[in-house]
Amino acid sequence: MPPPSPSIFFSLTLTVLLFAPAAAAPPRPNIVMLLADDLGYQDLGCYGGPVQTPTLDALAKAGVRFSDFYSGSAVCSPSRATLLTGRHPIRAGVYSWIHDPSQNSHLRRHEITLAEILKQAGYATAHVGKWHLGLPTGQREKPTPAEHGFDYWFATWNNASPSHKDPDNFIRNGNPVGKLEGYSCHIVIDEAIGWLESHGDSEAPFFLNVWFHEPHAPIAAPSEIVDQYGAQDDRAAVYSATIDNTDKAIGRLLAKLEQIDAGCENTLIIYASDNGSYRDDRTGGLRGRKGENWEGGIRVPGIFYWPGRIPQGAVERQPAGLVDVLPTVCGLLGIATPSDRHIDGADLTPLLTGSAPAFQRHQPLFWHLQKARPIVAIRDGDYSLVADPDYALSTNNMFQEEWIPKIKSGSYTNYRLYNLAEDPRQQHDLANRHPELLARLKAKLLAINASVMEDGADWHLN
Repeated sequence: MPPPSPSIFFSLTLTVLLFAPAAAAPPRPNIVMLLADDLGYQDLGCYGGPVQTPTLDALAKAGVRFSDFYSGSAVCSPSRATLLTGRHPIRAGVYSWIHDPSQNSHLRRHEITLAEILKQAGYATAHVGKWHLGLPTGQREKPTPAEHGFDYWFATWNNASPSHKDPDNFIRNGNPVGKLEGYSCHIVIDEAIGWLESHGDSEAPFFLNVWFHEPHAPIAAPSEIVDQYGAQDDRAAVYSATIDNTDKAIGRLLAKLEQIDAGCENTLIIYASDNGSYRDDRTGGLRGRKGENWEGGIRVPGIFYWPGRIPQGAVERQPAGLVDVLPTVCGLLGIATPSDRHIDGADLTPLLTGSAPAFQRHQPLFWHLQKARPIVAIRDGDYSLVADPDYALSTNNMFQEEWIPKIKSGSYTNYRLYNLAEDPRQQHDLANRHPELLARLKAKLLAINASVMEDGADWHLN
């Protein structure tokens, strides 16, 4: 009897392939972004700080903690724009912290945010907490979080008012809420938990964006927590207590997430701060503080946690920052980043999944803040290059949109070079000792700067 023809084997194989059940794709993870406000590089226990933060310490121990993690800016609004877009904040329309009544500035409508990307991928999306990327006023039309991809939002335009205790300025989906009792961090978490419960049995994954007000001034915390750090009138003790109180609030959120996803095995949690501390004693000895482009103003905690996907207890020393959040989430999920615009951040997936040699950063980390001194900074490997402006602005501390032409056409002077691996406190300027390295990094800085300024919004013309 002759053997079966090859065509029979092909037919049988094709039949099996066509009718065999397809392998189920792994479910996409829930994403939780936790952002502190003005938290210093050395505040948390896991960074050697004085505050008791067992919840965050546990996340760091079970995930990856970055030793050299950076904000998107040395002040609030631009850093948040960078987090949501993966782009330098000036590209996204945000030059400095936003004052809605007097400025046209806001996160530009045409920006594609992480929330929009995830919503397109089938995620339910919610923002709770501080916003500070522009909200409508009686005189100025500005987009709300709903127009930036969030199905649900509960926010303040800037800080909790009159303080973290009993705030009265929250807005829920466009409607003022009025005075609420309690402390801001727990109010924000109450809202987050309520939204998760309303999400209920939905099979859709969720993106929960939680932006705390603590420890930004004006500060307040429960007296029994303050007592653990000092006297009730000791501002350092109250500052520490706001962080401790926030850690407790995060613990409540994690307990709820555990109910939804046992072991949080399908939940990616990211924690960071929008910029460095305004307290000189909370920068880990780094030079500068909030509002300055020295390390103390831009280096912040950075923790990534995803059981089973991210190694436990790793300390990653490769420089990274909030600019990398969008491309990293997209990389971990296998989603493409927007291809019609420049993305400044890099995909950290190789660093988070044990394939560090495959990591590549296509451009140095870059900061520009017009009233800061130094005004610009880059981080390229171990090296930091900073410079001052060669032009002057008015002494007004609040950003003036009339400055934009000078900012976009300005240039820099007084370049200083530091090896952060050997000199993290930026005490020893190497510019004169390494002229070739200085020239190479200066060229990179100016190239990024030109690209950023070309994209920058001209709010002064509106």
